[in-house]
Amino acid sequence: MRLVGLTGGIASGKSTLAAALRDLGAPVIDADAISRGVVRKGSPALEEIARGFGRVLLGPDGELDRKAMAALVFADPAERARLEAIVHPAVRAGVAAETARLAAAGHDLAFYDVPLLFERGLEAEVDCVVVVHAPRGVQLARLQARDGMTRAEAEARLDAQLPIDEKARRADVVVSNEGDAASLCARAAPLLAALRSGLGRRLPNAPPARY
Repeated sequence: MRLVGLTGGIASGKSTLAAALRDLGAPVIDADAISRGVVRKGSPALEEIARGFGRVLLGPDGELDRKAMAALVFADPAERARLEAIVHPAVRAGVAAETARLAAAGHDLAFYDVPLLFERGLEAEVDCVVVVHAPRGVQLARLQARDGMTRAEAEARLDAQLPIDEKARRADVVVSNEGDAASLCARAAPLLAALRSGLGRRLPNAPPARY
């Protein structure tokens, strides 16, 4: 089975395209959903977090208190690295299990939806990377309109990620999304067919395919 990494930037349209692909029957493995699942109550990863960081990070229901965890680790790179050393292997195992399940079910292709694919060095774990690209100015306008952010707030959100143009440079396939959601969704079916026909096969020094 061919595993296609799907990524982008904030307000680039990745989630919209993922939903359209899912509507067409293509399996989409959601990295965020798996990340939440591996730290659910009773999981080995959550028990390890509680041992390493203290049970104060558990809520009254025994689930991870995500706000407390974020407050602890995101201001401290060393603590964040310690958390990732617990969570990331569990996520990889979860993705591997889901990939194996889909392959056994007869799927020829699946998407792995990962917001921080390049940031986490996951490009080698997929057969092809599709980046949904919108120019920075379009991202800023969408963020301000969608989330009610000021220009400065939207700039800060984008500055916290790898630039979208760098993601596009490192992609195997770039899907341009400067228009509306309907235009992007209309390209889901032909993109899926093209990927099944070999679009994005990695060749040495080849530029990204544009779609």
